[in-house]
Amino acid sequence: MQLNEVRFDNSPPVSGYGPGFFRVGGLVMTGAVLLLPPGPRGWVAAPAAAPIVAAADAIDVLLLGMGAMIAQPPAALRQALEVAGIGAEVMATPAACRTYNVLLAEGRRVGAALLPV
Repeated sequence: MQLNEVRFDNSPPVSGYGPGFFRVGGLVMTGAVLLLPPGPRGWVAAPAAAPIVAAADAIDVLLLGMGAMIAQPPAALRQALEVAGIGAEVMATPAACRTYNVLLAEGRRVGAALLPV
């Protein structure tokens, strides 16, 4: 069996999350977060679409983590993503974190917009 170390390049993985926080690349971030190029940042005006639309050319898919349970994103966010041509997958935040890490490890151009659990 050959084991290979996973390299995440410039996008750090989600290494943990809990009530109201995320641990991304060793950094603890509170509240909602955006994991987009050029790096993780707070999503202060969640669910604002402008910072996601600005990164549209750098990602192929966006994972929308909607909290502890799966829920539909607000209509304005869905419409803005559709107009920008951004494919979004809506899921619960724990599933979005796991999927983000897997796609990142595969070298995919993935972004995530995560609401805390």
